[in-house]
Amino acid sequence: MDEEALLKQFAAQFAHGPDDADDTDAATAAQGADSTANQVADDADQSPATFDTQQFLNGLDAIFDRHTAATEAGPYLEQAMVDAENAGDEAGLLTVLNETMGFYRSQGRHKENQWIVQRALELAARMGLTTGTSEAWATTLINCATSMRAAKQYDQAEDLYHQAQSVCRHSLAPTDRRLAALHNNLSMLYSETNRPDKAELELREALRIIEASSVNPDADIDVASSHTNLALTLLTKHKLEDAHWHAAKALEIYRTGHLEHSAHYASALAGFAQVCFAERRYADAVTGYRHALAVIEECYGKDTDYWRITADNLRQAEEAAAQAGVTVDNAGVAGDAGALPQSGSRLPNSPAQGKTGANAASSPSTVSVSTGSAGAAEAVSACPVSGLKLARAFWTQMGKPMIAAKYPQYTGRIAAGLVGHGSECYGFDDAYSQDHDFGPRFCLWLTDEDYAAIGEQLEVDYEALPRKFSVDAQGRVTFEAHARSDASGAFPSAGAGSTVIPDAANAPTPGTATDDTATAESGAASSDVAEAMTTPIDAPLSPVTPRAQGANRRDGVFRIGDFFESITGYRTAPAQTAPHEWLMLQESTLAAATNGEVFADPTGLFSKTRQGFKNMPDDVRLALISKRLGMIAQAGQYNLPRSLKRGDGAAAWLSIHEFVQATASLVFLVNVPMVVGYMPYYKWQFAALRKLSGSMFALLPNVGEQLETVMRLSSAACYGGAGFGEGGKGAAPAIEKINDIVEQIAVDIVKELKREHLTTSGETFLEWQRPYVEDHIASDDPVLKSL
Repeated sequence: MDEEALLKQFAAQFAHGPDDADDTDAATAAQGADSTANQVADDADQSPATFDTQQFLNGLDAIFDRHTAATEAGPYLEQAMVDAENAGDEAGLLTVLNETMGFYRSQGRHKENQWIVQRALELAARMGLTTGTSEAWATTLINCATSMRAAKQYDQAEDLYHQAQSVCRHSLAPTDRRLAALHNNLSMLYSETNRPDKAELELREALRIIEASSVNPDADIDVASSHTNLALTLLTKHKLEDAHWHAAKALEIYRTGHLEHSAHYASALAGFAQVCFAERRYADAVTGYRHALAVIEECYGKDTDYWRITADNLRQAEEAAAQAGVTVDNAGVAGDAGALPQSGSRLPNSPAQGKTGANAASSPSTVSVSTGSAGAAEAVSACPVSGLKLARAFWTQMGKPMIAAKYPQYTGRIAAGLVGHGSECYGFDDAYSQDHDFGPRFCLWLTDEDYAAIGEQLEVDYEALPRKFSVDAQGRVTFEAHARSDASGAFPSAGAGSTVIPDAANAPTPGTATDDTATAESGAASSDVAEAMTTPIDAPLSPVTPRAQGANRRDGVFRIGDFFESITGYRTAPAQTAPHEWLMLQESTLAAATNGEVFADPTGLFSKTRQGFKNMPDDVRLALISKRLGMIAQAGQYNLPRSLKRGDGAAAWLSIHEFVQATASLVFLVNVPMVVGYMPYYKWQFAALRKLSGSMFALLPNVGEQLETVMRLSSAACYGGAGFGEGGKGAAPAIEKINDIVEQIAVDIVKELKREHLTTSGETFLEWQRPYVEDHIASDDPVLKSL
């Protein structure tokens, strides 16, 4: 049986709550295990029956989907163990054991689960998995480790997790979600053993992997669960604002994706409630715990540790609310969406962007940006928000409601976002970027069939969208909902003044505001906010250049294939078996095709096409790494010092240029474009390199700064002369420093190649490392090999 049949579910669920499981009597489970062994002995001489792994998994899913796990899941799993063993299907049995581990763990049946763990490890050894790097072995190790962690057998759990890490490095892709599960579960172990700093690092890496692998992070349960886990870890470190942001973000994702009926929604609700309790927002804490308890009761029943712990937390929150004199509405139950703690609460900025919450909301003034017409903009002040944030607000408040009103049958088929050319698509725009091609805009991507049906009219309606908006002191953007006077077919007016199009999925809590909308505060502040929102501004913020018009337009309505073809020349990514085509694509071209953000993609087709361009074949990546090693050696280690000795400053300067380009590219390639993206074109090359280098898990993190030092010293080294250069010391000190940096970079690169098992050589002249790297190229295509 194919190993992928073993991997239907992730090794462990991401939320701190239980896995999808039910409560079954412990004696029954033990009896079922004994009967399994006896049945195997009785049937040893009989012809084996067949065991359908996929049918087993479908049946288990159906039990949880109809919320009957409390009575059905336990016996179902026990019978499946019997059936798989009777059939002699070891792979199928390992699947059942992995599912049973999650079930027993969630029920607190840890003593019995240790027997299941032992059985799974012994079966994997008998199957020959323990000496390899298969995905099935990685999955089993993670499940066993998580079960031991839940049983508080921390030493054994940590050892199993480390074994799993070793296997995963070789068996899983960098964006495989099981890697995120591993980091998440390690974080829980570190939290439970009082190592919060390590826990936070693991959770941030888990979140990064999940977001990188997600078709739509804004509606992905696993992204939401990772935010909840991170919030709870930050709470233990007393980082209340950051914790609140992540807890609220989790709820926002559940609502955006209409995932409130998922069993794991309880974890997000309880996590939000726990943060609110720490903030002494007792009413919100009570409401959150009540909703969590209702979801737990529906999905798991009351006879679980999870229900009892949450009920105890609710009791404490109710007592604290009573002592504080806070009245909580008893109507706050799972079916009452209006009573839920809203995810928009304190979400105008991410933790890294600045202050959020009540303190931030106390300054209601706005910053208005004045503009002229589309043809000739007046002198403008800089828009205080990024282009991506402006685009998302424009989509949420103007584009999305327009489509719902005028194209209701297509709301589940149109993708939206901002990707492609333009500084804001890379997230690097600033005040200097806003003098051309900047303003409220987004892209709408349609299939060929849908474009033929509505594309032209949708483009007319997109152009007619109101562009007037204001930005308040907290960076919240509000668009006016009225038609532009110079266009027909606009979305109908929702009233005069600064009206925000309502979005039920992101409705704000009283006293708070969402990321995309500004909402009047209660009390004295409300009139200030209303007054501050009365200076809207219209149209583009700057002139539109010819390169962003016509066939080169950067926003509006596109066929999906046309959009990517306009950037790359390909309607879809080259085949994985066509390395020559991949090698003809510049990294900067691929960067433009895969940057930006996707705001909505109901069918997933746009994201799938975009992901195809991110998925550079590993043979191609290794071939490019080899080429970059060759250029670093040739330009930086060989020709640069020779040119400087000759006194040929121009040749030396060009050698530095080639060395810097090749080295920067290699950093992105080593970090894997699927994970970190591609190196953009020269203007933003170092901005992207600095961002990558500042990442917590970046490989070769010091190289970017070293390259900038080389560039800073290059004029003195190449044209310094006897008295020129820093401090009047001439070229010699600059030359020495540059040569030292070049060699240090080479040493660092070799260390990284060794760490990734791409070389066994310690040779630091990088040309000699190329054969070692190319040995790992699986294809025999000569285009991938050096001469």
